[in-house]
Amino acid sequence: MLKHLSPLRLILLLLFCPAISFAQLGQPRSAISLGVNAGFAMNKMSFDPSIKQNWHFGPTLGVTARFTSEMYFKTLCALQVELNYMQAGWRENVLSSAGLELPDTYRRDMHYLQLPMLARLAWGNETTGKGGRPGLMGFIVAGPQVGFLIGEKEHYGQTWTTLDDGTPDRPGGMSSQYGLKADRKFEYGIAAGGGLELHTRSGDFLLEGRYYYGLSDVFKNGKTDVFARSASGTIVVKMTYLFSLR
Repeated sequence: MLKHLSPLRLILLLLFCPAISFAQLGQPRSAISLGVNAGFAMNKMSFDPSIKQNWHFGPTLGVTARFTSEMYFKTLCALQVELNYMQAGWRENVLSSAGLELPDTYRRDMHYLQLPMLARLAWGNETTGKGGRPGLMGFIVAGPQVGFLIGEKEHYGQTWTTLDDGTPDRPGGMSSQYGLKADRKFEYGIAAGGGLELHTRSGDFLLEGRYYYGLSDVFKNGKTDVFARSASGTIVVKMTYLFSLR
């Protein structure tokens, strides 16, 4: 059925699926699961003016709560809420004003508490099979995410190439990011992803990939400010373990 839906309708179904249960169109569920998650995050910042970067790698870990409401046309609908710690930031690919690679290194670690609120659609075996055989499901998630910056730290390399006036030698003279503290601790954006879930007698094990698109800027973006845009883009790969409360 879902393959005949337009992308817009599929997104709307995904976002509002947990509310469908009130209409009692499908088979009702009333399952609550709690657990923990851990993985790694690959982050880059979308800067304007642009800064050449490599992926910034950092850990992510937290707690997960899932509320399953209904089986609707063989699609299991749920709401998933998480509270996570994640290390984001950026790592520069440092070039000179002439476009040559420099031995300089720069990395900024940004530590966030994040709250994703995700609608979840899943297909497959929602419980273990006969004889306790594991059941497998595929799922997708999407929804808003907010976060709060709890700390940041800059890491400079031992080599730091400068011009005659003492400013860093960078393309277009872009060096204002060094030492510039984040102006906005609150962030928000959209997260979406998918993965596999294995049901066992010992609990549920999930492997998931997710992308977060930041809609808010880290630095001020007025006409007189350095950056017009400074938002995160994050790829997360994580494992989650859930156990059922009901």
